[in-house]
This record gives sequence, C-alpha cells and structure tokens, in this order.
Amino acid sequence: MRKFSVLNRPLEKCLRILTSIYMKVFMNKEKVREEIIALRKGANVAYVGSVNGDGFPQIKGMLVLESESMKVQYFSTNTGSRRVAQFRANPKACVYYVDDTKNKYKGALFTGTIEVCTDHETKAMLWRDGFEMYYPKGVDDPDYCVYRFTAQSVNYYHGLANMTLQIEEVE
Repeated sequence: MRKFSVLNRPLEKCLRILTSIYMKVFMNKEKVREEIIALRKGANVAYVGSVNGDGFPQIKGMLVLESESMKVQYFSTNTGSRRVAQFRANPKACVYYVDDTKNKYKGALFTGTIEVCTDHETKAMLWRDGFEMYYPKGVDDPDYCVYRFTAQSVNYYHGLANMTLQIEEVE
C-alpha cells in the first residue's frame, strides 16, 4: 500500500504538468469557444440535470430543438413531469452536450438555471408538427411547457484537459 502512494505522487505531478502543457499548446480560449459552439450545433440530444427534493442530481436526455444564443436554450416537456416540480422548487440546472465518437470524446457542461415557461408565446415558439400526439389540446395544452435554460458558465472537456469559461466568453 505504501509503495503505491509513494509512486503515485510523482505520477500525479507528471500528469498535472502534462495537462498544463496540453492546455497551453492546444486549448486556447478561442479554439475552446469554437469547439463548444460546434459541439452544441451538432447535438441532437442534450442531458439536462436537475436536483431532487433530497438534494441528489437527476439527469434526463432531451431533444435539442431551439436556442436563442449560447446562453439561452429551450427544451419542451410535460408540465406534470417530476422534473418540472424539481425546477420549480430549485431552478439550478446543468445541460451537457457530448461527442462520444471513438477517440474523439469531448463534452461541454453548461451550468445555470431553468425557468418553467407556460405562456402561449414561448410554447408556440417551440411547438413542432407532431407534438399534438403528446399534447392533443395543441400549443395551449396545460400539460405542455417549455424549459428556458440560461447558462452562466460552461466547462469544456477534451483529452486530458478541461477549461471553464463564463458564458459571455462564448457568446
């Protein structure tokens, strides 16, 4: 046991140094910004995180339908869902986009808040043909609502490195 911990310290230090070098050489802010934008634009699914009443994280895959900007993203769901209640109680949220292509794994974790929107204008903006299968009363179906996610920061991960940017640095 002791040998492992002694040998592990130089290895950890070496990994920190290599990660720092990688960040300086390959991960400048402009390149990271471009990667985050490309990752978001190429995504069909995002993983939306909420916090339940016991303080535990909950993750759900959701279709990517619309965004106003890198800062504001929209998702649709059922008003009666568990996560709607969670977001109304605690609006803290995250949205994760990932490219899990073999040998290319990268991810962007947006952190911010979610507002549950039930107004006609927001719901109409996100409404798509075919939604009536789930919401038979149309855009004003009381069980149809929209999440408006507003990001504060984004953490980008690729290779051995990650970088956190304030959302204004990505816009």
